[in-house]
Amino acid sequence: MRKKTPDWSIEESANTYGIREWGNKYFDISSKGEVVVHLRDGTKTKAVSIPDIVRGMKERGMQLPVLIRFGDLLRWRIEELNEGFGTAIREANYRGKYRGVYPIKVNQQQEVIEEVTKYGRKYHYGLEAGSKPELIAALAYMQDPEAYIVCNGYKDEEFIDLALYARKMGIQVLMVLEMPSELDLILERSKKLGIEPALGVRIRLTTESAGHWSESGGEKSVFGLNIAQVMAAVDKLRERGMLHCLRMLHYHQGSQIPSIRAIRNAAVEGARVYVGLVQEGAKMGILDLGGGLAISYDGLKNSSGGSSDYGTKEYCADVIEAISEVTDEAGIEHPDIITESGRAVVAYYSVLVINVLDINRYEASGIKRLPKKPPALLKNIFDLRAKALGNGTNPTREYIQEIYNDAVYYREKIRSEFHSGKITLRQRALGEELYWEILTWVSGKMKEGGFGSEQMERLEAVQTDYYYGNFSVFQSLPDSWAIDQLFPVMPIHRLGEKPTRPVVLSDITCDSDGKMDRFIHSQDIHSTLPLHDVNLQDDYMLGIFLVGAYQETLGDLHNLLGDTNVVSVRIEGGRLKYTRELEGDTVSEVLSYVEYDPKELARRFRVLAEEAVVKKHISARERFEIMEAYEGGLRGYTYFES
Repeated sequence: MRKKTPDWSIEESANTYGIREWGNKYFDISSKGEVVVHLRDGTKTKAVSIPDIVRGMKERGMQLPVLIRFGDLLRWRIEELNEGFGTAIREANYRGKYRGVYPIKVNQQQEVIEEVTKYGRKYHYGLEAGSKPELIAALAYMQDPEAYIVCNGYKDEEFIDLALYARKMGIQVLMVLEMPSELDLILERSKKLGIEPALGVRIRLTTESAGHWSESGGEKSVFGLNIAQVMAAVDKLRERGMLHCLRMLHYHQGSQIPSIRAIRNAAVEGARVYVGLVQEGAKMGILDLGGGLAISYDGLKNSSGGSSDYGTKEYCADVIEAISEVTDEAGIEHPDIITESGRAVVAYYSVLVINVLDINRYEASGIKRLPKKPPALLKNIFDLRAKALGNGTNPTREYIQEIYNDAVYYREKIRSEFHSGKITLRQRALGEELYWEILTWVSGKMKEGGFGSEQMERLEAVQTDYYYGNFSVFQSLPDSWAIDQLFPVMPIHRLGEKPTRPVVLSDITCDSDGKMDRFIHSQDIHSTLPLHDVNLQDDYMLGIFLVGAYQETLGDLHNLLGDTNVVSVRIEGGRLKYTRELEGDTVSEVLSYVEYDPKELARRFRVLAEEAVVKKHISARERFEIMEAYEGGLRGYTYFES
């Protein structure tokens, strides 16, 4: 067992990585220096070590990387959202009900949908479907007659017919008009089947929001009707004698709205439109605020795109207050409220745990002497290193800057001489070694003296270590590279020790985008993450948190790296229980996704191996061993196996 670093504490690790801010009471650090997750068994909460979960997983035959799902956190989030609205409704004497729905697109895994409907049953918590496959899944799992299924997105005849049939069965299906042309098709199918629809209409808000996903809502949205189109739909329904079928107004601001003011302003605008529709004679009764409830990925608790300046309780209270003020002023009954909060419900649900496979860093070789008759430039930079290292302990800032300037000059000259053929490759390599040794000294002395500069920040950036993690950014964290989404990353053990290495985290794809070089730590965003020095004989494990929303669904097969192993755990009777284990993709499975036939691959390679035997390149025994390795590779995990 490793000892704690005397000048470092667990509190300092907590402050460095911000776990108590972005962890939102669900994650913390134990006295052993391990990350723990707080899981609930009834009303009791138990801190469970994530390294212990990994150890138990390995004993059961599963390897890293692994996605760990915490069903207890999903239940906790559903309860927090629904209880938050329940409290806000009681305190405001609001006369409508809250009936949330979970958007399937945020995490479409079967286990998620099963648990959402199970834990949400007591709140009549429903589902949102944005496509025909999602509707088919929702219909199979929604067995609560008081919960809603909200149908968004494009709708063809099959989609509409399914929704209408479900309504006839007693399922509360609401079809939302996303485009003007949808109304005619819905009315046509309704007449043909003899089933009245329950309709909603989506408006494009004029209220502006902020954040990564703000353009998915508002006037720039691909979906939704403007006010003139809404009124045209109302007129058409009135002409057909079906205005009573219009039950809901829906809007969507976007995902992860960081500012509570923007949310409140949108609720006011939405309520005004709702009142207008009631005054037009529509039956209404439901106002769907869409998504937008944010979580704090960076723990900074501000209105930046990776955070929010509000919590769940404030969100619930503000939208209830805003809607009640508008409807009371107009003398209109309070509508039932739907929200489509997906990210806020499932983000905490999953943690990706990876191991570090290798490290690339500069390490001074300590060149003691130069070869005979070195070029003058090589001797100059060698003497400069001696001058720097022999200066004593407290050089001035000016002296350090002079050493740095000279080192840069000599390096550029050495490169120039190499390009013109005057210096050999080995001589250039010696010059580079001396240059980096000098820069390491410069960086250290600047830190010791408390001297900061933009130049020195750039210097530190090029001196970082690269830790190669056993994962694919493209498969497991697509938002990290696609939109620069920040995810909290930290070691899940050794947190009683001081992290001394500035690190960029690379994955195992052969792609320059396959890395993480934006991290939240020490209350700010940095280009490196402080990690511990690593003995590669031991597993050094990192946790990447808040990955439950969108990442599994959006991941791709870059370099044919497939899904990771998945383990689901919960607390039952005070004990940790592994409730589900899903093996990650094998090489054979991933190849079949891109139209290879694994049997045909093995056959073709077997022919090549037999030709090698005939040509006496290998023996028959070696052919057997080679085929064993090839076929074993087809059966194996796409990630590195230990």
